[in-house]
Amino acid sequence: MIKAQINDNELNSHIDSLEKDGLSIFVMADGRARGALFHGTRFVNQMRSQHNLGILETMVLGQASICAALMIPMMKGKEHLTWHYDTNGPAKGFSVEADSSGYVRGFLYENHIPVEKPLESWDLSPFLGDGTMTMSKVHPGDKAPQTSSVEILYKNITKDLAWFFQQSDQIRTAFNTSIFMDKSGRVMGAGGMFVQVMPETGGTKDSGSNTASGADQKVDEELIEKIENAFSACPSLGKWFSEKGKTEDVVHGLFREFEPAIAVERDIIFDCPCSKEKYIGYLKTLPKNELADIKQNGPDPLEIVCRNCGSVYKIPVSEII
Repeated sequence: MIKAQINDNELNSHIDSLEKDGLSIFVMADGRARGALFHGTRFVNQMRSQHNLGILETMVLGQASICAALMIPMMKGKEHLTWHYDTNGPAKGFSVEADSSGYVRGFLYENHIPVEKPLESWDLSPFLGDGTMTMSKVHPGDKAPQTSSVEILYKNITKDLAWFFQQSDQIRTAFNTSIFMDKSGRVMGAGGMFVQVMPETGGTKDSGSNTASGADQKVDEELIEKIENAFSACPSLGKWFSEKGKTEDVVHGLFREFEPAIAVERDIIFDCPCSKEKYIGYLKTLPKNELADIKQNGPDPLEIVCRNCGSVYKIPVSEII
């Protein structure tokens, strides 16, 4: 990827004053629940610069990319995930990818979302519409990706993602994303969180069992309700991070009664493994007649734009023929 520069001195100065980006993975309630909190202010600003996005477009792809980052802790071993959100709304949807190595990339299907009237809120449902979302996972050695699809139910990125996990994995999951912009439309803070309550047989307090009494089920539902209530009390993470808030203060403040412990800290970046050399390799595989036409009629240099990260590669014809 060719890293785009953020040419806004005031924004850069503000970003430099914040806690560094990072993903904090935590467990709580004797191992019955797990989650992650992601500070992604630099992450979202880099994504925006790569694709040169407007305010509304930044909100849509920013939320999607934060959610993709939050799914990295759920990956098993070396895994690559692709998430398609296809909708009949003005935004048309997006495609984002996350890799267990710690990078996220992605793009909007519509880079200039049509807006008919001034925005009155950050409710994105009028722009998303009905459709389907599809999740594909691939591991090294797999002959084909493992793919699951569900109908878009809420026209809300975080709620639809939680709905996907409920349908596909039967796991109670909640997501929260937040992007805070100043009056000039700068992204001053961004972050997200997910929490999962694992099945009753999980946890570390006891060995677990395959069946549960009515009393056990009642206790389990009470635990889920308490965790959900704590999760719903989460402050605006974008504003929190924009005001120099700390990650661990959110985790311990919201979930104190469940004795949370941050188990792992990870770096997550908006990045792409594309390169000029890779595109040269692809171009050299074109049919001979197409290569001959390029040599004779140009253009020279060829201009290749990576849709996943917006990088522009100018490749002289002499380097492919």
